Amino acid sequence: MKILVTVTEVAEADDEFEIDGLSIDERYLTYDLNEWDNYAVEEAVQIGEEHDDVEVVTATVGPERAEETIRQALAKGADRAVRVWDDQLADATMIDAATKARLLAAVAEEEDPDLVLAGVQSNDVAFGATGVALAAELGFEWAAVVNQLDLDADAGVASVHRELEGGVEELTDVELPAVLTIQTGINEPRYASLRGIRQAQSKPLDVHAPADLGVDLGESTLSLTSLEEPETESNVTLFEGSAEETASELAEFLKERGVGV
Repeated sequence: MKILVTVTEVAEADDEFEIDGLSIDERYLTYDLNEWDNYAVEEAVQIGEEHDDVEVVTATVGPERAEETIRQALAKGADRAVRVWDDQLADATMIDAATKARLLAAVAEEEDPDLVLAGVQSNDVAFGATGVALAAELGFEWAAVVNQLDLDADAGVASVHRELEGGVEELTDVELPAVLTIQTGINEPRYASLRGIRQAQSKPLDVHAPADLGVDLGESTLSLTSLEEPETESNVTLFEGSAEETASELAEFLKERGVGV
C-alpha cells in the first residue's frame, strides 16, 4: 500500500515586521511545516505502523529552501519525498489552488497511491481548496475535514468522521483510492527523534520541474497585487500607577459607564 501526503512550507511572520513590495522582508520570517500537514503526516505514519508493507511518500510544491522543512516529515517516518518547482513558479506572486492541484495530481499519477492525505488548509493563505481540487483532478473519491480515520486496507475502504458546520459530525465510508483532507486534532503529531533526523538526511528526495511531469502551467489565474498590514483599532483604556491609584480610577471609570449602579 502506498500513501501520498501533500505537504507545504509556510512562513510565519514576527510580531513586528516590514513589508517589502509584495512580500514580507525575509528578516522577519520563520519557515515551518504547515500545521494541518503535520497531522496528515502523522496519520500516514501511524497507518504504516499498524499495517504491513506501507510506503509513505510526501509531495510538495516549493523552492529548494523548502527541503529542510520537507525533511521534517521524513524524520517523523515518511519514506520518500518529491518536490516540484521551476523558475516560472518562482516568479509567480501566488500559486492558486488549481495549479497546485494539477502539479500534485501529476506526482500522484506517477506514484499511483492507494490513499492521498492532505491538510485541510495552510497557515498562510488558508484557501482550504487544494485537497478537494486534487481529488477532482485525479477522479478519486474524497472526504474533507476528517477528524477520525479507520482504514480497512483489505476491503479498500476508509471509514471517516467528518467535522461539519454547527458542531455536526458525519460518519461515512470512502472507497479507495481516495483523497482525505485531515483536520487538526485527529492525532498527536510526534517529535522527530535524533535518529529520525539523521536518517532523514539520507532518504530519497526527488526534484521535478512541471515539464518533467507533463504539466504546462500556462498563465496563472491568481496573482497578488498588493500587501499591507491592516490597521488596528483599540478602545483600550490603560491605567498606570500604583494599585491604590489605579483602583480608584477604575472604580470611577466603571461608575461613569453605569457598572454597579
